[in-house]
Amino acid sequence: MDPVRVNVGSVEELQAKGRLTGKAGSQPVCVFWHEGKAFALDDRCPHMGFPLHRGTVENGLVTCHWHHARFDLSSGGTMNLFADDVRAYPVDLEDGQVVVVVDEGPAAGAAAGAVDHLRKRLAEGLEQGLTLVTAKATIGLLAAGVAVDEIVRTGVDFGTTYREAGWGAGLTVLVAMANVAPSLDAEDRALALVHGLAFVSRDTRGRPPSFGLRPLGSVGVPADRLAAWYRRFIENRNANAAERVLLTALDNDVPLPEVATMMTAAATDHVFLDVGHTIDFTNKAFEAVDILGEGSAAAVLASLVPGTARAGRSEEQGQWRHPSDLAALVRDATERLPALVAEGQGRQGAWDDVAGLAWAILGDDPDVIVEAICTAIASGASPEQLGRAVAFAAGLRITRFHTQNDHGDWDAVHHGFTAGNALHQALVRAPSVELLRGVFHGALRVYLDRFLNVPAARLPKTEGGVELADLQACWDRQGQVDEAGAIAYGWLRAGRDPGELVAALGKALLAEDAGFHWYQTYEAAVRQAGAWPPGSEEGALLLAGCARFLAAHTPTRRELAQVVRIATRLRRGETLFEEA
Repeated sequence: MDPVRVNVGSVEELQAKGRLTGKAGSQPVCVFWHEGKAFALDDRCPHMGFPLHRGTVENGLVTCHWHHARFDLSSGGTMNLFADDVRAYPVDLEDGQVVVVVDEGPAAGAAAGAVDHLRKRLAEGLEQGLTLVTAKATIGLLAAGVAVDEIVRTGVDFGTTYREAGWGAGLTVLVAMANVAPSLDAEDRALALVHGLAFVSRDTRGRPPSFGLRPLGSVGVPADRLAAWYRRFIENRNANAAERVLLTALDNDVPLPEVATMMTAAATDHVFLDVGHTIDFTNKAFEAVDILGEGSAAAVLASLVPGTARAGRSEEQGQWRHPSDLAALVRDATERLPALVAEGQGRQGAWDDVAGLAWAILGDDPDVIVEAICTAIASGASPEQLGRAVAFAAGLRITRFHTQNDHGDWDAVHHGFTAGNALHQALVRAPSVELLRGVFHGALRVYLDRFLNVPAARLPKTEGGVELADLQACWDRQGQVDEAGAIAYGWLRAGRDPGELVAALGKALLAEDAGFHWYQTYEAAVRQAGAWPPGSEEGALLLAGCARFLAAHTPTRRELAQVVRIATRLRRGETLFEEA
């Protein structure tokens, strides 16, 4: 394709005015006269679109007057990474005229080059904590057809490399948003990824990087021995030894379900590790491997080891020991588990009272709660059913959370719910007798949170004629907790589309400068509501609880959503700067 030649005026005019503007197709260009030479650049600052011809030229640089980004006149290279480079064009001075030469080059090559540039900019956005750069790169990559999984891969690689402490909140948010992306409105999917990527960037900033270890080099060590080693070293808080064992298991091609069994056993060897974060992070890391493929397993799963080794153990806390010795209850139930599981294996499919067990878990007597779980196992309850019962009971703590409680106590009930969701997902992925101990852990955490439902908020009632648009008032004004729950519940009980409600709640989440727990709660509610039959009472109560949680925490400054709107408008070529 021949270059496009754009005449922008005469040399005499350029020298007199110092700059001329024109258009190369739809793209505005500007030619500057400086130190006896002509230089042509795009006339839109790549940061936020300010017209560069309004800037100042001095010492070979043009400075944008909106945010003071500076650009080399010759190359268009920026001195300020938040701005990106501006495109420079060759200029010919012919017969007294100034001609800008626009060479698009081969279309395929130009497209490939643009994608490579966007990948680099995404990396720079993560490194420098530049959310607008991250947003523009993410939107551009999606528009170029790059798969969501590949963008998530960039974030996961960055988060596991540049955080010595291992898997944390940032990577959890990113994977959670990748999980729910299909449930969001199309225009919100890029925003969800930017939320996750920005969280990864914040979570790694100022932290030392991770330096991975090597596998032991042993070949043929039995998988059960490796598992015993791993659990022993986690027990002794020897993270380096545990990591080498894990890498050896992966190097010896131990199947991922067996690796999952090994790691979730270590995550449940003690009671409710790190207020539920350990089981949640472990599940999220395996979900990341599901998204990215088994080739990512070594880097992703190794990032779990430091946190698992240092996690706080709830049996060391007074509330688990007095006035009821809940840790002893767990120990006694654990000793019964093998026999209970064996008894239930002959009755698979005969038990189907998940909701009934969940309501039993909400009871006031821990001995009765543990016995209800034991009876369900012996009656043939599957691991999936047991995990779903715990997650539903924990979700009801949110749905029934009374607003007279201290606001910070939302985090207490949130931890039980998100850990319950993680346990449920882990039991589906790789059930084991060891992991079933987590059912007792989760149920007794729900028991400990019972006072946050005293009095219990009234369950939402069916309301006629509700519309999802009515929820906006709940996000815009503080304290509309019960109102939000009633609207969500009324929508579902009227037989309306649950997918529309899920998307609306996601839009509300992403409009805010959300905290870590918000993303966890929303994703858990979506996953758990989806585990029940369409139109079920249980699904309605879970999503109503999610609406209540979001309403309790809104509104915020809503800065990140504005950043993504700016990036979207810039990509469309819209003008952000307006003349006074």
